[in-house]
Amino acid sequence: MTYSGAVKVGGGADVHELQDLMISKVAVGPMDNNAYLLRCRATDEQLLIDAANDSATLLTLIGDDGIASVVTTHQHGDHWQALAAVVEATGARTYAGREDVVGIPVPTDFPLSDGDTVSVGHVSLTARHLVGHTPGSIALVYDDPHGHPHVFTGDCLFPGGIGNTRKDPQAFASLLHDVETKIFGTLPDETWVYPGHGNDTTLGTERPHLPEWRQRGW
Repeated sequence: MTYSGAVKVGGGADVHELQDLMISKVAVGPMDNNAYLLRCRATDEQLLIDAANDSATLLTLIGDDGIASVVTTHQHGDHWQALAAVVEATGARTYAGREDVVGIPVPTDFPLSDGDTVSVGHVSLTARHLVGHTPGSIALVYDDPHGHPHVFTGDCLFPGGIGNTRKDPQAFASLLHDVETKIFGTLPDETWVYPGHGNDTTLGTERPHLPEWRQRGW
């Protein structure tokens, strides 16, 4: 089956099957948030990115095998509404960007800084600290040894632009700089982008528009 990344609240998950990793994407909640379940194919260990909302849907997706970890991409409330319930049900470890820990009401077991790694079974993800949407927003990069990279960007990068910086020019400049240098500057055009809301994209699709984003200021 072909993965598209197009999901709807109330609908099923779309599954991206890689050689070492399975990525299941589901949309939840009134703000149409994306949550991503990662499963190591060698060990069956699982990790959830953003327990955003609708714990029943997320726990059904997780299944009886449970999860070892939950990563929260940033402190905005629409990305952690189901975190307490998911952690209570699974006993999962919690991760978040160090500067955003104070804004997440569920204790963070492992605060993340730029370059830190998070493992799911034999698969390693690298945290990239992207400042601007929130002080501690992180993206997670999976550098697939069998193909192109994959990056989970939270609300820092979407099809058509970077995340909302609330008409703050300093925050916009910071986020655009970090996205350009740490994401576009280090990863190839083939890199698949999994955002916090809406459809997926690739860096190659978005890269030509960076000057336009800079000029318009959002």
